[in-house]
Amino acid sequence: MVTNKIFIVDDEPNICEILEFNLANEGYETTTAYSAEEALEKLDPIHDLIILDVMMGGMSGYKLAETLRRGENTIPIIFLTAKDTENDMLTGFSVGGDDYISKPFSIKEVLARVKAVLKRKKESGNSEAEKRQIVFENVIIDLELKEVRIDAEKITLTKTEFEVLVLLAEHPERVFSREEIIDKIWVETPYITERTVDVHITRLRKKLGAYSSLITNRSGYGYRFNQETLKS
Repeated sequence: MVTNKIFIVDDEPNICEILEFNLANEGYETTTAYSAEEALEKLDPIHDLIILDVMMGGMSGYKLAETLRRGENTIPIIFLTAKDTENDMLTGFSVGGDDYISKPFSIKEVLARVKAVLKRKKESGNSEAEKRQIVFENVIIDLELKEVRIDAEKITLTKTEFEVLVLLAEHPERVFSREEIIDKIWVETPYITERTVDVHITRLRKKLGAYSSLITNRSGYGYRFNQETLKS
């Protein structure tokens, strides 16, 4: 049986100890770093998930996440933060976070979110999808390689962004409500709001650049992949 390896990054030793103890009790292996700088030295591809504190001395958790995503590191990230405002949550998602937990947190909540994120990662990795691509002019969505190329150039998407794009692109004639997108993408992930969908769509559109209009909003209904925009 493969044991999931979780990387804990927090400058509060007591928080690290609590997380290490409870995650170990659930059968996970853990690695700990007390700063973003130390995390960059210790992080290894064997890690399946990062639990990352936002406010640390030196480099912040947001900056670390941004650095990792810029380097095309797609290991899922769950942010821990003492802040609990919508702007902070949006910042976390905008730099590539997969989930967001406010301090003080309950261990039950942390374990539930860890389990949900790891399950999504496993299901994506074990997908037996046929070797095929979804192509819309110069936009190529490779379902096997889990990557997107625009004008022959690869663009970096997080796992969640890729899943949202594929969901919409595979059903270009359908409008998905925010609730439907949550049910299909954030399966078994608690506390996801409709605003979270909007944040991911906004970030995805930005990365699509000149092709951002492929994802359109039907006010009061939801989102769709509108290939007709390529003809305008």
